[in-house]
Amino acid sequence: MIRIVIWFILLAGGLIAGPIVDMILFPDLFRSIPFHLISFVLGVLLSLLVINGAQNTGRQLARKGRVGDLPRLETNRLVTTGFYSCMRHPMHLVLLFFPLTLALVEGSPSFILIIWPIEVVFMLVMVRFAEEPEAERKFGTDYTAYKKKVPMFSLSPSCLQEIFLKRSKRSRPKE
Repeated sequence: MIRIVIWFILLAGGLIAGPIVDMILFPDLFRSIPFHLISFVLGVLLSLLVINGAQNTGRQLARKGRVGDLPRLETNRLVTTGFYSCMRHPMHLVLLFFPLTLALVEGSPSFILIIWPIEVVFMLVMVRFAEEPEAERKFGTDYTAYKKKVPMFSLSPSCLQEIFLKRSKRSRPKE
C-alpha cells in the first residue's frame, strides 16, 4: 500500500511541479499551441500502449501468480513464463512509462525532460531495493535461480512487442 501512495505522490508531483518549472525554464514551449497539440497526441498514443501493456502483464500475473483466495494485487506463485521469461518485472517496465503519458498529455516540457527521468530512476531504485528483496524472501531459492537467468528488464523488441502490442486473451472459465 505504501508503494501505491508513493506512486500517486510521484504522479501528482510531476503534474503540479511541471507547469511551475515550465514557466521558468521553458516559457516559449509552455505557451506553444503546436507543441501542446503534438505532445497531447503522442501522450494519448503512448497511453494506449501503456494501458494495453498493463492489462496484458496484469492478466498474466493474476492468472498464473495466484493460487487460492488472495487479496487483489497479491501473488503466491512465482511466474517465469510468458512476459516473465524475458524479464523479471514487465509490469514495472510498463508502469515506468505511465508518468510520461501524463507529462505528454499535460504538455509539460519539464515533466517530460526533467521530472519523468528522475521518477524513472526513483522507481528503478524501488524495484531493485524493495521489490527484488521481497520476491527473494517470498520465493526463496526459486527466485534466486530465476534472477540468475532472467534480467530485471529487457528491451528486446520481441518481448516489448508481446507486452505492449498484443492483445492479451481473456482467461476462459474452467469447464
